[in-house]
Amino acid sequence: MIIDINKYWKYVDLWYHRALRSHLVGCRSVLDVGCGSKSPIRYIKKNFYSEGIDIFKPSIIESKKKKIHDKYVLGDIQKLDMYYRPRSFDAVIALDVLEHFKSKDALKLVKMIERVARKKVIILTPNGHHLDMVCEGDKNNLFQKHKSGWFKKDLEDLGYKVFGLRGLKYIRNENATIKSKPWIFWGLIAFLSEPILYFVPDLSYDLFAVKNISHD
Repeated sequence: MIIDINKYWKYVDLWYHRALRSHLVGCRSVLDVGCGSKSPIRYIKKNFYSEGIDIFKPSIIESKKKKIHDKYVLGDIQKLDMYYRPRSFDAVIALDVLEHFKSKDALKLVKMIERVARKKVIILTPNGHHLDMVCEGDKNNLFQKHKSGWFKKDLEDLGYKVFGLRGLKYIRNENATIKSKPWIFWGLIAFLSEPILYFVPDLSYDLFAVKNISHD
C-alpha cells in the first residue's frame, strides 16, 4: 500500500504549525517572504490578511491555486524595499529562506524584512550547514539551492529568540526526511522529541527564530 504523505503533512508538522500560529496571535497582517508553493500558512486558521512574494513564477501559480494568500507579488525578495514601505505588515515571516542566500545577502534581507515589519519577524531555517543542497521536489527551481548555514548563536546575535523544531536533528537527512528505517518508528521519535527540543534548539533540526520589532 502506498501512503500519500501529503495528506498527513499537517499532522507531521503539527508542532511547527502550532508554533507559527501562536506567534502570529495579535497580528492582523502577515507578509510571507519567499512564500513558495507550500507555505505552512495554509494549515493555520486565518484571522489575518496575508500576502506572499516569491521570484519563482510556478510557485506563485501553484500557491494561488491553493488560495493560501490574499494577494501575491512576483518579485525579487532581495529588493524587498522596492515593493513594500516600512512598517507595512504586523508580521513578516521568512520560512526556509535565509539558507538560499550567501550569508552577506541573507543579512541584508533580514534588515529589509525588519524594516517592513511593525510588530515581529519570524524566521525558520535549518540548524547548520546543508550547502549545495537543492530542496527535494524543487529540482527545477534554481533558487532553492542552499548557500549558507545558520546556527542558534547567529540568530541570537541578531536579536532573535530561538526555538527548535522538527525534533532531533540527527534523525533527519538534508531534506528533513527521516533517514533511517523503520521510518514510522524514527518518525515517531522525531515527533515526540519535538516539544521537548523546542527549548533545546541546538539539538533540533530546524531553528525557529522570533524577534519583536520596535521602531522607537
